Amino acid sequence: MQRFDVLIIGGGPAGSTCARALRRGGMQVALLDQATFPRDKVCAGWITPAVPQTLDLDLAEYAREHVLQPIRGFRIGLINRERSVADIHYYETISYGIQRREFDHYLLQRSGAHLFTGTSVHNLQHEGWGWSVNHAFSAPMLVGAGGHNCPVAHALGARAGNEAPVVAKEIEFLLPEDARAACKVLSDQPEIYFCRDLAGYGWCLRKGDYLNIGLGRDDRWELARHVDEFLGFLQRERGIPQIPQHLKGHAYLLYGKGRRKRVTNNALLIGDAAGLAYPRSGEGILPAVESGLFAAQTILEAKGDYKAEQLSPYVERLYNRYGRDKSFNASLAGVLPAWAGSRILRGLFHSPALVRRVFLDQGFLHTKPLASL
Repeated sequence: MQRFDVLIIGGGPAGSTCARALRRGGMQVALLDQATFPRDKVCAGWITPAVPQTLDLDLAEYAREHVLQPIRGFRIGLINRERSVADIHYYETISYGIQRREFDHYLLQRSGAHLFTGTSVHNLQHEGWGWSVNHAFSAPMLVGAGGHNCPVAHALGARAGNEAPVVAKEIEFLLPEDARAACKVLSDQPEIYFCRDLAGYGWCLRKGDYLNIGLGRDDRWELARHVDEFLGFLQRERGIPQIPQHLKGHAYLLYGKGRRKRVTNNALLIGDAAGLAYPRSGEGILPAVESGLFAAQTILEAKGDYKAEQLSPYVERLYNRYGRDKSFNASLAGVLPAWAGSRILRGLFHSPALVRRVFLDQGFLHTKPLASL
């Protein structure tokens, strides 16, 4: 059995960020993931400037070999209401489009951890002194970073039937050459369209000749119908070609909507495994990165004593950053109560300044910490 100081399950931005910080602190870290990297990941693939800042990412260096599409505006509206649209323009780059297969692989490679990719977790045991995985790896400290269905989260008591996650479907594909001119979506202006009941939204993001399309809702039973309606709308109004394959699905918890146990003896959860996605946008990358750093800081401070009370500062760091867990009564759109209705929403689109301030600056670009909203 191979022994390490910390085992991390999950090689996304949360796990790789935590691993890098722990390695810089002098710890021996093993990171396991069932996928072989680079791998596709269901995600819109845009990041706010806070993400590279928090990661200490050299954007010029990254862009030399990877997709990094500057975003300088948004087109925002309602599905099947082409006249209810606001075009918002900024004078600077306010986000970036990335490809998750590139981004996650880059972060994983620079983490410095011992990587065991293509390794599924089929046995997870808490031995009192620590944890063993697959009877092959052991460590006194375990970090769950495996997303919504992380095996560590299940070991800490997470049960899908007791949760109300957001469900989403997404696809990213290379636009055929004969369809590129007809596509009206601009590379520096992602498009966001809310469902009329405000219980979700769809997006369309162009990254050069690649197109990312998806839709997420907090109502899984209606997801397929809304996806079909959204795709038809994009093909009819925005010149999107026929989708070449089926969309892939995933689920995640909005912060404040779940009650996952994030800390126990010798273990804690980060990123989507901990249910940290922003309730106003559904973004999970920034809280994944931040929680990975919070976890590493807490583990290093614990100095080998990983009882739950010694790990509790991690939860306090989450509260200080995002606010205390609370029950949000907002829809996925998050910026209006669900009863407001599409008529009120349509009226807002006649005020681009209000759309920019409420929907974009506060809702999607996080100009204020979540705790202050």
